[in-house]
Amino acid sequence: MKVLANDGISKSGILALEKGGFEVITTKVAQEQVANYINNNGVAVLLVRSATKVRQDIIDQCPGLKVIGRGGVGMDNIDVDYARANGKHIINTPASSSESVAELVFAHLFSGVRFLHDANRNMPLEGDTNFESLKKAYANGIELRGKTLGIIGFGRIGQAVAKIALGLGMKVIAADKFLGKAEIKVDFYNGQFINVEIETEPQEALLQHADFITLHVPAQDGGYVIGATEFKAMKDNVGIINCARGGVIDEVALIEALDADKVLFAGLDVYENEPTPEIKILMHPKISLTPHIGAATEEAQDRIGIELAEQIISLLKTEKI
Repeated sequence: MKVLANDGISKSGILALEKGGFEVITTKVAQEQVANYINNNGVAVLLVRSATKVRQDIIDQCPGLKVIGRGGVGMDNIDVDYARANGKHIINTPASSSESVAELVFAHLFSGVRFLHDANRNMPLEGDTNFESLKKAYANGIELRGKTLGIIGFGRIGQAVAKIALGLGMKVIAADKFLGKAEIKVDFYNGQFINVEIETEPQEALLQHADFITLHVPAQDGGYVIGATEFKAMKDNVGIINCARGGVIDEVALIEALDADKVLFAGLDVYENEPTPEIKILMHPKISLTPHIGAATEEAQDRIGIELAEQIISLLKTEKI
């Protein structure tokens, strides 16, 4: 049985699938050719990340396709309900990339509070001629310890973010439409741990009290999670991070809030217009930028590949495929 990993898969995932009796194809097929390739090569399992879209046209054109797998959490690039209604098995890896995304959140937070994103742009240009001025410009950094981090969306990734924040000595508050509270276990290298129970609160309250805000919610069908109204409700000099999905923050309102000094800095890994983010976002000196790499660590990709392989092999063993 053939597996097309169109957006790539880790070596450990390939080995696990091959051991389970599958032939793994890692050829990158252009979006418009995916359906033809699946049919011409007898592919039964299609694995994607965020690049390849699996819409109704592919589902309709590929009756032999049995499983669609998403390496990661969000499945907004797959027409999940339609696929399931047409007899396809849909799998993903919700637990595999939580720590990687959480660490990227703090990469952006540390970058923002110490102006690293801007210093790394200006030091190569002026570091040898304007050192003292740059030193003065970046001398007003702030510490994360003792500050309040607001987490919007308190699922697996939000809770992974909370663990790091608690370890840094931050106060954590959270808002979630579906979760009332969560017990966060903060593990240490020597086997010791502490448990901290966090009760969620209305988003309106979080916006008023958080020094920094990070979003961990799925793609939105109707409206933004953070728009002009929400920015007005925030503290002055707040920092905001989005490593979730493009479109949960109104980028026009974000630029306005940054220019008005309402928002001190932003960290973005995802954008409303991917893969062509707006130039005003890319060039803004108060925004730390990464190109949608939240789950792109070697460790996370290993976990994702192995988890996908295990799910596919399990489906095969139970004769569901």
